[in-house]
Parts: sequence; structure tokens; C-alpha cells
Amino acid sequence: MPWQNKVMRTVRVRNELIPGTLARLLTAVAERNGSIGEIRLIREGTKAIVRDIAVYADTVAQMDEIIAAMRANPGSQVLEVRDEVLEVHRGGKIAIRSRYKVDSLATLRRVYTPGVAQVCLQIAEDPALAWQFTSISHLVAIVTDGTAILGLGDIGPVAGMPVMEGKAMLMESLVGLSGVPILLNTQDVDAIVDAVAAIAPTFSAIQLEDISAPRCFEIEERLQQRLHIPVMHDDQHGTAVVVTAALKNACRYAAVDLRRATIGQIGLGAAGMAISRMLMHITGQPVLGADLSEEALQRLESYGGRRSTLTEIMAQADIVIATTGARGLIKPEMVRQGQIIFALSNPHPEIEPEAALAAGAAFAADGKSVNNVLGFPGIFRGAVDTHATRITPEMYLAAVDAIVSQTPEGELLPSPLTPAVHQAVARAVAERALAQGVAQADYVPYVSDA
Repeated sequence: MPWQNKVMRTVRVRNELIPGTLARLLTAVAERNGSIGEIRLIREGTKAIVRDIAVYADTVAQMDEIIAAMRANPGSQVLEVRDEVLEVHRGGKIAIRSRYKVDSLATLRRVYTPGVAQVCLQIAEDPALAWQFTSISHLVAIVTDGTAILGLGDIGPVAGMPVMEGKAMLMESLVGLSGVPILLNTQDVDAIVDAVAAIAPTFSAIQLEDISAPRCFEIEERLQQRLHIPVMHDDQHGTAVVVTAALKNACRYAAVDLRRATIGQIGLGAAGMAISRMLMHITGQPVLGADLSEEALQRLESYGGRRSTLTEIMAQADIVIATTGARGLIKPEMVRQGQIIFALSNPHPEIEPEAALAAGAAFAADGKSVNNVLGFPGIFRGAVDTHATRITPEMYLAAVDAIVSQTPEGELLPSPLTPAVHQAVARAVAERALAQGVAQADYVPYVSDA
């Protein structure tokens, strides 16, 4: 996700009305490799202007250096430094709320005892009624063991909770599903599969999140076999959907035929493997794959890909996708004229897009341009609305085409905050589920209030 590992502070600054003061202040930030986000006017007087300036840095030490430089800027006075990211997270970002106000005995009797017994008995006779009379129909478990949180690695399930809360927020605000974070204090594959299977009756779908490779592959496969509700590892399939949509758009802009192009995937972790599989499904051609892990290379070959090397991919591939986490792995001299290069590692790509373009690439993008939030909310909404028993490759491809169809001309991808995008993805996924016979109910479109 964009800026996912950045340090952010909001700095309130009083600048004297002397020409060049603000320009020198922003230059001081840039000279220390900081970045500027939103600048908001707070107060304007006859002698000074007060602004809130969002400042980004790679590390806390770098941020301290930037703030010191801002304090030293002639004509500037730093009034306050706020960590608004921490403030937003204080007390958590989500909560379970009652849909009804319990303000009378009559209401209490309807929502709880004795009235609730009637509902329980009806569901006992016909379990399918739970989708009609309980929250199961919109609850999605967001499950992690904390082993691959963002680009931070194995920091544990509790430290990953802010990410799970964020996923839940996006799911609710964009498509109306209620995401419930589930933190598992184990990294054992058997224990994870058993735990998720045991709690599955509570939910209409399971989203696996930030579980490291190669364990994530087995966990997802085994849960799909055991459960009759959709199970999706977002780091695999959500990423693959959005990357493939972006790649389709990039190929159109660069006049490259995706189905005939030689494609190279550098890095065969969760995301890289899923991207490779999706592209092989589309093109029918093997993807060249490079990774330091022999197990990963063997897994790619089992799916129909071909093992390769970084050097070979850069020399042969028309399209290069990198998901290694290795900053600067791709050198400008490796780039061939006319290549499409997606260097997707955050916060530092394998090659900066500007450097790739200067070296002759026809199109280049980094991870800041590709956001999973374009995929997973709508995919789950469409699958849940049709009571799908699983999410098929064709349903993922339907999501890809929906995202492409919603992309404004000249853009790589649509805005993730556009409700119509998620509605289009949900509809496409639902229609494909119905066509493939994996749905158990008719599709009634969810319409966002946004």
C-alpha cells in the first residue's frame, strides 16, 4: 500500500509574511529526503500565516532531522508536532455496535429473551435461515498469524492488529461487509487450519491476511477443501487481481500484446506466485520466474512456469514484475528498450519508475500505484452475496476486467475511493459465480450509501 512504511508527522508552522519563507521551509524538507503531503491553511494574519504541513520520512531519525531543519528556517516558528497516525489508532479503529436502540422492555424482549428463542428454534430446523436472521450473512473473518505484516515481516499477530482493523474499516465503508479481525497466536499450519475451520460457522467468508510464504499456500488450499464458504489469501489473489488489471492497462498504453508477451516475475513469494499463476491462466504461456528459494522455483514449475534468473528475465522479458523487497535490485543498465516494468516492493521499489523510463522502458510503475483495496472488498461482496462456496480463478479474472473497465483513460488504475468501482467488481464476481454454478443464491446487488 502507498506510504505503508513511512513516518508521518503533522507540523503546525507559523511563517512570517516574508517572500520565500515557505519555499525555503519546503526546500529544507526536500534536502533531507523528506516528502510533503497536505498543506492546510489554519490562520492568516497581517504579519504571519499558520499552516499544518504533513511531512513524511523513512525513519524517525530522519524525521527528527527534518523537524530540526524546519525549526531553524528563518522566518518560521514550529508551534506543534503531532503524530496523527497514532491518534487515529488510539482505542482502535473499529467497534461492534448494536443496530437497534435497547430503550424499553418491549425491545429487550424482542432482541433477546424471550423472543430470541423463537429465532433460534427456526434456525435449528433450517440452518439456512441463519443467513436471513443473523449477522453471519455479512461477517467476514480477517485472519492473521502476524508473520508477514506489510513490509515489516514477522512482528507477531498483536502488532498486526492495526492492519487487520484497517482492512475491516475498508470492507465496511466500501462494500458494507463487517470484517472481524482474528489474531492467531500460532504459526503451526495444522493449528491455524483447525482454528479457522472451528470458527468458520460464524462467518460468510474467510480472508487470510499477512501470512508468510510458503505456509500461506498450504493453509489456503486446506481451508478451501474443508470449508464451504469463500476463502481468500489477499496477499496472493487480491494483489494478483489489482496488478493484472494495472498490467492490462499498461499494455494498452504501451501497445504491447499481453497474450504474446514474454513475462518475467522476480520474487516468488505469496504475491509473486499468485501473479504468475494468474498471468499464465490468461496467456496460456509459461512465466519466467526468479527467486532465491529452490522450493519457490519448484512450486512455480508445478504450476507451469519456467525457472529463470534475474539476468535472463531482464534480457528476455517484455514485461517484468518484481516483488522481492530488494531496493535497487534492477539496475538501469539492465532495462531493455520498450519493456514494461512493475517494481512493486514498498516502500522502496526494485527500480524507481523514473529511472526505468529514462533507461528505455515503455512503461514503469511502483507499488505506490497498486493498492489491494481495489480488489478484496468487491471480490468478497460478490462472493458473499451469492453465497458462493469458493472463489474461482474465473471470478478473480472477472474482478480484473471490472477494474479495467472502471479505469479513467490515461490512468493506471481507478481511485480506490470510488464506490462504483467496488460495485462493478462485486457484480462481475457475482455474475461469474452464478454462471459457474458455485453460487447458492440469487444475486441482489449491494448499493453503497457513500
